[in-house]
Amino acid sequence: MVAAEARRGFGGLLSALPARWLPPPGRAADAESKPLQLRVAVECGLRVPRTLITNRPEAARQFAERMGGRPVVYKPFTPIRGTSGGESVAVYTSVLRPEDVGHPSIAATAHLFQEWVPKAYEVRLTVVGTRLFAAEIHAESDAARTDWRSDYDSLRYRVCAPPTEVADGVRRVLARLGLPYGAFDFVVTPSGAWVFLEVNPNGQYGFVEQATGLPITAAICDYLEGSVG
Repeated sequence: MVAAEARRGFGGLLSALPARWLPPPGRAADAESKPLQLRVAVECGLRVPRTLITNRPEAARQFAERMGGRPVVYKPFTPIRGTSGGESVAVYTSVLRPEDVGHPSIAATAHLFQEWVPKAYEVRLTVVGTRLFAAEIHAESDAARTDWRSDYDSLRYRVCAPPTEVADGVRRVLARLGLPYGAFDFVVTPSGAWVFLEVNPNGQYGFVEQATGLPITAAICDYLEGSVG
């Protein structure tokens, strides 16, 4: 109760200040919903993986069967972190074994399943106001090829430019979500198609800037100072 009152009191004062926020606290919280992101991304012209949200084991099994042999992945709705044996652990995107799809434990709560999208590489596309900063992420370990967050040491980065239709789409997504900032994750397929995975309204960018020299911090400062839109 004390912590909740402090959060609402102090947080409310900060929100009431006539200043630019990046991102706006309330809108950022709403935009973290993965189902909402996926719907908005489709409506804004971005390509997304086939997705199922369910707690029915049979529905999960049928979804996997419709993939025609393509693997199915599980993703948590929110970051899941903890400790095990005194070490920090996290739940990342997981490629499911055939025996896991349709397991009775799925009935315990809602799960998000998606088709596995073949990867040439991935892209972190950071948007600040109207400015876009894109970096290819090339994974050099099995774990990172499934979810690059699981093995940062194996990653290589290269600055790139998003296709025009993707750049227009991410700007529309942020406008719909009411956000001035977003860290977008895409898979780029071997054929060159950009497939939207998610947008984090509070996404980290420092590791990309350090690896590539992209001036993201300067863009954030410009936005907060009001010198750019």
